[in-house]
Amino acid sequence: MSHSERTTHASTEPDGPGVNRPLALVTGVGRTVGIGAGIARRLADSGWDIAFTYWTPYDQRMSWGVETGATQAITDDLAGRGAATAAIEADLSDPEAPTAVFDEAERRLGGVTALVMCHCESVDSGLLDTTVESFDRHFAVNARATWLLIREYGRRFTGEHGTGRIVSLTSDHTVGNLPYGASKGALDRITLAAAHEFAHLGVSANVVNPGPVDTGWMSDEIRVSGIRQTPLGRLGTPQDTANLVDFLCSPRGQWINGQLLLSNGGFA
Repeated sequence: MSHSERTTHASTEPDGPGVNRPLALVTGVGRTVGIGAGIARRLADSGWDIAFTYWTPYDQRMSWGVETGATQAITDDLAGRGAATAAIEADLSDPEAPTAVFDEAERRLGGVTALVMCHCESVDSGLLDTTVESFDRHFAVNARATWLLIREYGRRFTGEHGTGRIVSLTSDHTVGNLPYGASKGALDRITLAAAHEFAHLGVSANVVNPGPVDTGWMSDEIRVSGIRQTPLGRLGTPQDTANLVDFLCSPRGQWINGQLLLSNGGFA
């Protein structure tokens, strides 16, 4: 069994007949403090069931390391909010992973109504020191996987016209962030194309730039700089992003479509 097909035992079953909660698939939910987990919690509070992906080897490579027990903690938290859940371990650098993720989500919880993509590859490097391997990995995870997930969603969506939602998280990093920023730029274009190409399905698609959100990756220097450049005098939180994504996924958010939204407290 490949990494993209492995699943954990951390799951809850649907609440039973008569309970009609739509399903959101949220990618990149590896840590309890992350934006993905914050979005999953908010959607669960709003009546969504949640399938979510995570990839522990990514956290192992990053400075924050692996949060032991995070998958089970997130699963238990979502279940406490009334959501049926499915935790799916997925290496999104594998082009077969998006199909495997949708297969598993559908097998365990049914059809996906909202696709919310919070996954990323993010390693700082600039024009002169980025390696070809790193460049390719960033594009595989941030751009190609986003396309393949959206493609899979479009092929499978059978929900009521006007109910489907796609939301991607992006960034405007450029200097010193060549592969990350460039691949996120590609993600923007791929996602916004869905607003038009999936019009026949009644699916809205938007991109959200959450600005600087400290989920454990910031140095003191970056934290101070981010606060200084934000008129509201603080950094963003996962809840700030979750509030907007929750609105976009709600019936009230349908008319917002094909937009790149800056939800960043006025960060300059």
